Amino acid sequence: MAAGDRRAILHFDWTLFTLVLALAGIGLVSVISASYGGHKIIDPLVIHQLVWIAVGTGALLLAVLIDYRALQSYAYPFYVMVVGLLIAVMVAGHATGGSRRWINLGFFHLEPSELAKLAVVLVMVRYLREEPPKGGWGFRHLIVPLILLGVPAALVLKQPDLGTGLVLVLITITLVFVAGLNWRTMAVLGIAGMLAAPLSWHYLKPYQRQRLVSFINPQADPLGSGYHIIQSEIAIGAGGPTGKGFLKGTQARLNFLPEQSTDFIFAVFAEEFGLAGALLLLGLYASVIARGAWIARHSRDRFGALLAVGLTAIVFWQVAINIGMATGMLPVVGITLPLVSYGGSSLIAMMAAMGILISINTRRYLF
Repeated sequence: MAAGDRRAILHFDWTLFTLVLALAGIGLVSVISASYGGHKIIDPLVIHQLVWIAVGTGALLLAVLIDYRALQSYAYPFYVMVVGLLIAVMVAGHATGGSRRWINLGFFHLEPSELAKLAVVLVMVRYLREEPPKGGWGFRHLIVPLILLGVPAALVLKQPDLGTGLVLVLITITLVFVAGLNWRTMAVLGIAGMLAAPLSWHYLKPYQRQRLVSFINPQADPLGSGYHIIQSEIAIGAGGPTGKGFLKGTQARLNFLPEQSTDFIFAVFAEEFGLAGALLLLGLYASVIARGAWIARHSRDRFGALLAVGLTAIVFWQVAINIGMATGMLPVVGITLPLVSYGGSSLIAMMAAMGILISINTRRYLF
């Protein structure tokens, strides 16, 4: 074993690794609860989640072994591949619930939009890795990032997947801001965004518009567009301080809670483990985000620092949006809870992203 490899193992980030496994463990417990029908605990969903955790852990460890600096060379090829997969979804994707988001590989349903988050982070960081000009990035410097964002975002919104499209935009905004955006440009873009927001209303699907309306007053349509928010709030409130106990949540058990293994799995966990469990889960996420920020700050190079920011931003924005949806603080846009929600593509991609974060932290000791 080379000296560099030995030092990489010696400085392995056990803190982040433990946090990731803890969240995946909570996810497994929550999937068991969400899929439990009163007869058997070992549901096929649970088996799938176990397999994906194992595969995701392997992807994480493989990412740790890769020198993150080598990703600069593969950023654009990976981006092109993901765009190709998103186009393939439009042509021959598997449709479920009115959305066409998956490619059926036989043994696995691949969701390219999960890979799009990593692809956007990599190409943005690849473009922004140079020091900004004096005064910061201006309008003309943002043309390329906007194009790089626009292509996958448009394809994702076409599926339609408003939640992932929103995350792609927020990740890009975070990276451009941290990379050194000109303050005047930032102000103009902020004003332009607020003025343009009403125009986006015309491009939303009817059910998406109704969800936004129901966010203001869910009781206006309690059995339709407001149903998700109402049932989620009931589940979270029913948990009380300490929860009803494992497998004793009634909202999920009686199938009142929609999308209970994916978008609203936080409500399942909060009903069974209460405020104490919810605070524990939020504490784990806060620790992951804080660790990611610490890694970004202590990275030895700008590429590593921005890459750490981008990967951490994926976690931050998904957690904020998902829990905001579940608690009624944000409209329902359809986004999973990182490392906790059921789903192979999201779990494996997120664990690989955490592996890259560990690689960044590990290699600051090697050069």
